[in-house]
Amino acid sequence: LGRVFANDYHDGTLEQLLLTPQPLFLVVLGKVLAHWIVSEIPLVLIAPLVALQFGLDNQTIRVLLISLLLGTPILSLIGSVGAALTLGLRGGGVLISILVLPLYIPALIFGAGAVEASIMGTTPAPHLYLLGAFAIVSLIFSPWATAAALRISVE
Repeated sequence: LGRVFANDYHDGTLEQLLLTPQPLFLVVLGKVLAHWIVSEIPLVLIAPLVALQFGLDNQTIRVLLISLLLGTPILSLIGSVGAALTLGLRGGGVLISILVLPLYIPALIFGAGAVEASIMGTTPAPHLYLLGAFAIVSLIFSPWATAAALRISVE
């Protein structure tokens, strides 16, 4: 996701995005949605095949798909904030991993916990509810935080 904003930063289209009549958070949300569709939907589509190779049952595969559909947007949205914060920096790749990885951990833990709960025969619902809550919170706050970081990087 960092390359999407970095390309806009280097070729001057970031300033044009800031001048559009649409609110910047909607433009950011559109870019994050495009990134999610291109890079993470293929992962969601391939996951059932990999799950069959590991011998998971149908219920566990359903839980895996639900957790991926809830968790992957969280990763894209949080990543957009980190990419916008490190936009003009030289060592941005290392810095973005230091900033973003701790924020990824809860989504990864609850996504994996839902699949593990399904494998163990217990209900994965609490894990999925928390993952859904993280998705809603990141969907509400990440576009605004990314837009603010983009405005700061242009100044």
